[in-house]
Amino acid sequence: MTNRIRNTLISLSLFAAAGTFSGLSNAGDAAHGETYTAACAACHGADGNSAMANFPKLAGLGEKYLLQQLKAIKSGARSVPEMTGQLDALDDEDLADIATYYAGKTMQLSGSNKQTVQLNSGLKVDGLALGAKVYRAGNAESGVPACSGCHSPRGLGNAPAGYPRLGGQHADYIVKQLKDFRAGNRTSDGEAMPMRGVAQHMSDAEIDAVANFISGLN
Repeated sequence: MTNRIRNTLISLSLFAAAGTFSGLSNAGDAAHGETYTAACAACHGADGNSAMANFPKLAGLGEKYLLQQLKAIKSGARSVPEMTGQLDALDDEDLADIATYYAGKTMQLSGSNKQTVQLNSGLKVDGLALGAKVYRAGNAESGVPACSGCHSPRGLGNAPAGYPRLGGQHADYIVKQLKDFRAGNRTSDGEAMPMRGVAQHMSDAEIDAVANFISGLN
């Protein structure tokens, strides 16, 4: 299969996933959702801006995406050990309210850092430059599509389609998620497997570089 055909198929699967996400109801009550977030604040921050890089920022990720992930975690379709039992007593309406609350918050930027990464060839390159290239244009040689196609050029995501905001997220968290998608340990991207389809072609250097670039994107 040529890279052009493979990239086309991946792009089609991304649009198919958007249709899956868009079927989720997200008419939540933010005020009611806030009443459940006291327990969330310890890891994710009172306003959804986690201070710890191993816990994701939830602020501004988008209602549909947040609701889809909360449902996946509750059902066990997505394994997050730290969340075990946290959602058991909540129904779909409660989850929708929580999603609406965090979606209405503003994500604070983590910020990118100067970085050098080593390619599989052994060549060491500017990580920020590599991250920007992969995010904006992908890697045609290995079949990695541009992240900006779904998550927007500024990393703001596509809330109606269910694609989360990435810009400003913790780099360490993004690295872990991409590696989990690549290894098949995270499967909550639906039957179309858009993120698994992308991550399987990414090298460690590309993952580290694009995560660092994204953390300062806005």
